[in-house]
Amino acid sequence: MSLILTPGGRLVLREENRDLAAFGTIRKSDDAFAEELRAAFELSSADGLLRLAVTGEDKLPTQLAFWRHFTQLWLRRLSVRSENDFSKLVKSGPRSKLRNSDDLQPPDEFALVRLIESAPPMTGLEYLSTDVLRSLWEELKSVSLSAAADHKDGAVAWLQAANPQQNLLGRVTFHLAENKRDADRPFAFLATYVHQISKQAKLQHLPLAEALKQYAGEGNSEKMAALLKPVKAASVDSKLVQELLTTRRLFQPHALSINDAHRFLTSVPAMEQAGLAVRVPDWWRSRRSVSRPEVRVTIGKEVCVQGAAGLVDFSADLCLDGESLTDEERQQILNSSGGLMMLRGKWVEVDSEKLQEALDHWSEVKSDHIGGLNFIDAMRQLSGVANAESDDDDDEQSWSTMTAGTWLLETLQQLRDPSQIDDCQPGQDLQATLRPYQADGVRWMWFMTRLGMGAILADDMGLGKTIQVIDLLLMLRRQGSKRRKSENSSLQPSLLVVPASLIGNWVAELSRFAPSLKVTVVHRSECSAEMMRTLKESPEETLGDVDVVITTYGLTRRLEWLQDLQWNLVVLDEAQAIKNAKSARGKAVRKLKSSGRIALSGTPIENHLGELWSLFDFCTPGLLGSAAEFKKYAKKISSGESATAYAALRQLVRPYMLRRQKTDPNIAPDLPAKTEMRTEAGLSKTQVVLYERVLKELKERLDSSEGIARSGVVLGTLMQLKQICNHPDQFLKQNEYDEKASGKFQRLATICQPIRDRQERLLVFTQFQSLTEPLADFLSGVFGRSGLVLHGGVAVKKRKKLVEEFQADDGPPFFVISVKAGGTGLNLTAASHVVHFDRWWNPAVENQATDRAFRIGQKRNVLVHKFVCRGTVEERIDTMIQAKQELADEVLSEGAEKLLTEMSDNELLKFVAIDRTRAEHEE
Repeated sequence: MSLILTPGGRLVLREENRDLAAFGTIRKSDDAFAEELRAAFELSSADGLLRLAVTGEDKLPTQLAFWRHFTQLWLRRLSVRSENDFSKLVKSGPRSKLRNSDDLQPPDEFALVRLIESAPPMTGLEYLSTDVLRSLWEELKSVSLSAAADHKDGAVAWLQAANPQQNLLGRVTFHLAENKRDADRPFAFLATYVHQISKQAKLQHLPLAEALKQYAGEGNSEKMAALLKPVKAASVDSKLVQELLTTRRLFQPHALSINDAHRFLTSVPAMEQAGLAVRVPDWWRSRRSVSRPEVRVTIGKEVCVQGAAGLVDFSADLCLDGESLTDEERQQILNSSGGLMMLRGKWVEVDSEKLQEALDHWSEVKSDHIGGLNFIDAMRQLSGVANAESDDDDDEQSWSTMTAGTWLLETLQQLRDPSQIDDCQPGQDLQATLRPYQADGVRWMWFMTRLGMGAILADDMGLGKTIQVIDLLLMLRRQGSKRRKSENSSLQPSLLVVPASLIGNWVAELSRFAPSLKVTVVHRSECSAEMMRTLKESPEETLGDVDVVITTYGLTRRLEWLQDLQWNLVVLDEAQAIKNAKSARGKAVRKLKSSGRIALSGTPIENHLGELWSLFDFCTPGLLGSAAEFKKYAKKISSGESATAYAALRQLVRPYMLRRQKTDPNIAPDLPAKTEMRTEAGLSKTQVVLYERVLKELKERLDSSEGIARSGVVLGTLMQLKQICNHPDQFLKQNEYDEKASGKFQRLATICQPIRDRQERLLVFTQFQSLTEPLADFLSGVFGRSGLVLHGGVAVKKRKKLVEEFQADDGPPFFVISVKAGGTGLNLTAASHVVHFDRWWNPAVENQATDRAFRIGQKRNVLVHKFVCRGTVEERIDTMIQAKQELADEVLSEGAEKLLTEMSDNELLKFVAIDRTRAEHEE
């Protein structure tokens, strides 16, 4: 069971059987807590968060700990008020100035961004924004104050129950102030407590010594113990507070030395966590980060050697607030012994020992890297991953900071905003017009390959990753042609590694958008046995004038010459195929030699740590360290050992990954309202055998039938072939429906993974009522949640309820519908994906079904997948429909089956024949 952020910004508790579960799953042993939490989140996000905040579990999974921390930020804001102030706040109306006071407002933009950067992997992470956090904060405020007002024992009792780890702040307050009259002891300490003289009088802060007088005598020891409870709690983690208690200096005002003042200031978090209110000078409290001298390391003022394996310069300097210190100030700092010192007219925190260690470290690095710092090492240092990997505590690491120099800063800015890359002109040779974001994608990939760095294009499904890669291939061919003429050298081809089911898509798209590229397909479906032998014997000669080679993941490990050849660019489509680093295909593609590497994936892989290392080890080997190092780093993230580990990892991988989403404000207006695509699937061996058996029977039956009987035979056979293409069990009337037995089921799973990760919703249409339940059962496993089913057997009265359930916020992820039952009258705009699992072969009927999602009220772009088994009658009918698209509605008004009944025997047998080399499913 995991906590999930929905696209609408709501938190829900849901069953999750995925890799992310390690970061936010409640153990089965915690069933009672899980059920309480589920019930709370069903009420609202705020109710769930408040219930999460009171758990006594010390080591929650990282994801849940993140949301508990966010809630506790809110509770601490409430707790700084005295009992009387809190009661007044609760009684005030919703529009009261008290409720809108500054101390109850959400953290500022900077703090919220920092919080988002530190967020661990979670489903819905891409929807986490500062606006979402502000909305949740306001919801927490509303629910908290309402719950406190309704609590049977009063508002204060509610707050104590809601935040049991922290007593009400404000009862005891520690004050630290500057004491400018004493240079040796420039700070003063005072402890006070809140005393209410009468019910009508205002609360007063009195010195804590007065409490000794007030509670003196018999019967008051318990009151004194209750008052000092947060002080004793703070003494557990703070030696300073322990000393104040032991020596009883707690009960009298006194001056503090610089060292003691520093000890006090660094103990503030422990004091507040224990339940104390702490008042310190504004110059300490108001800073977003500790103001202290730092060793500033500037990386990449200029590049020494180009490429990912190149070198960049670096330098180290002692700075304060980003400004270099003078030699005199430098010596003053390094010679200081206190934790604070007055510098440039203000108090700053200083640790001369750690500063000297940092300076010595970078001096040593300088001597070991005279030519410059390795580019990958530089990026790891800049992101903070190198520090997060170490066993040093965060405080020790904060005495040095990394900044990008002139060259590196400009490079990173171009990667963040590819429109700034002005020496690249996408779309010149492309037989299409790129959308602005697609042109930016081409610029980004071109810039990355020019730098010699690998890249991951992680755009949402339907945004056109294929056409962006095709234009990049055209640009590289044009660039290579110029170089070939000037250097009289041969041009290395580029290699596309794709699932076998996508070979046809790539061939068609290359032919359509880049007919000038010479393409060779290395796969038995498109390449003769003789050609395969020639390629094995002399690949360089055979591919001498070829621009692009297409092959499959399976063949990269079986054809050694693919690994021996030097490629211009290697592109992996559906790159999640190598997410298992130990798999044979993963090892094979990493052995491919190339000048550039690009991985394409529509899945938000930055949220899946298990997949991240394998993909980056292909694109940019060494960036994430060795597999063992990354495993150790991932463990540190999941255990919550380092507060900065995930933020640092995100910073490290971000320049190498371009991810655009359909919901991005600058992309959504560019998208068509509806995008239709043919989705190819292969056949399993069982499907091929059954298909051929039915064809044999058809041939025999055609010889002995004519007229209406012949039409019945043809139509019956077509129905059988459709069933076989769907799943052998449908044809055989069995109920197992194993995914591996059907190419379509496997393809459906691949499509649904990014839909599931994005929490988008899906309509699946089939013409077979008998297939609706098996599809729903299969999809329940893919999504980890059950969906809905509608067919002719569903009562009309129930339909409205099903529609309302699907349309609800956080409704079921999919809806399986038989075409006849759901072709009209349903408004299902919650779905942004439509799958036609088997084809009606009548465009008007299919469009009617699609319009259940693509209609008035739809606020998202709709992606339509039309399934086709390649090398079968399904592919040929789809091709025929596309060729006659303008007349399709008229010509095919009775369905394509009608046309097939009018063919001659030879024409029909040829039309429905199976192309086994293309049809059989293969990696």
